[in-house]
Amino acid sequence: MKNHRISFFFSLLFLFVILSFSGCNEKVGKGENTLEKLVISYASGFTISKGENFWKVEVTQPWTGADRIFSYLVLEENAEKPTGNFDAIIQLPVEKVILTSTTQIPHLDMLDETKKLIGFPNLDLISSEKTWQHIDAGNVTDLGSGPSANTEMVIDLAPDWIMISTLGDDLKYLDLLAQAEIPAVINGEYVEQHPLGRAEWIKFTGVLLGKYEESKLAFEQVENDYLEAEKLSDSIVDSLRPTVLSGVLYQDIWYAPGSESWGAKILQNAGGDYIFSDQKGTGSAQLNYEYVLENALEADFWIGSADFLDLETMGNAETRYKAFKAFKSGNVFSYTQKRGREGGLEYFELGYMRPDLILKDLIKILHPDLLPAYELYFYQQLHAKK
Repeated sequence: MKNHRISFFFSLLFLFVILSFSGCNEKVGKGENTLEKLVISYASGFTISKGENFWKVEVTQPWTGADRIFSYLVLEENAEKPTGNFDAIIQLPVEKVILTSTTQIPHLDMLDETKKLIGFPNLDLISSEKTWQHIDAGNVTDLGSGPSANTEMVIDLAPDWIMISTLGDDLKYLDLLAQAEIPAVINGEYVEQHPLGRAEWIKFTGVLLGKYEESKLAFEQVENDYLEAEKLSDSIVDSLRPTVLSGVLYQDIWYAPGSESWGAKILQNAGGDYIFSDQKGTGSAQLNYEYVLENALEADFWIGSADFLDLETMGNAETRYKAFKAFKSGNVFSYTQKRGREGGLEYFELGYMRPDLILKDLIKILHPDLLPAYELYFYQQLHAKK
């Protein structure tokens, strides 16, 4: 679980930039290969084009700094392949899929396609109760530490497609999977710089499952909820924004979200005054303790304090934490409220798909009067150990 936690933590440190594509869907091409390019409102890492009885999906940002595009063709049932070269071809209907990141699990749940999952690396990381019911029925093979170490198992399972996250080292197995005629598609959601951009990747999965319209509706509900919550804090004047400390010490370096990152932006949307707003950057700011102590000693709140369960455990793990006002006053919040039955944190699984819940949690913490009836979903306040 450590690697999973670290990968998600660092993924939260990427820049939050709004990239929206507006206007009508664009039609390109001629004749039988005419393509209608569908509108993607927030995500910048993939495109979807619809043809006659087929879909073309391109992953334009598979990983940070990527210099190539991956192109996939999704064929409707009984459709003929159009002209062109593709990195993978998927034939609908799809019955068997393999996922490699817990952040992809909610896509199946929300599209009512959980039953199609047949393999996943390290089942204990999964939090979804719906998926666990499917696992308990004996329908999901545990691929162990990761598909890169179990490529033969993937080939034996013969999925209709496998979804790969580029946070791992699975890319080197793309050629082997291609030789086995197993379509491998890359999911680059973690590169997205807008919380709703990450959530919008459900449309990517929707096309691969033949459920684009359902995925569009699922995303629009999340989008509406996020934007409605954001409106609540829009009118907060700067003087009423509490100061917020974030990050933790690791080997004498304090890692905190850069001021242009996803994590910093969502704090701003929630009506917080991020204490490290002078630390420009889209990734992780690496700070020394003296700097943090000087600037954040009197911060009102500490949000994102790793996965400690109580203040005593946190203070014993690093005694220097006890110096901060937020620690002394008990205004420390962690994303440990909900765990799967094997200990996996639901925050790491559902957070990409439900940024609206993260935003509401932060608003409730910083400005409880704006959401009087709301109860925290992911976050919980750390108390003294009982």
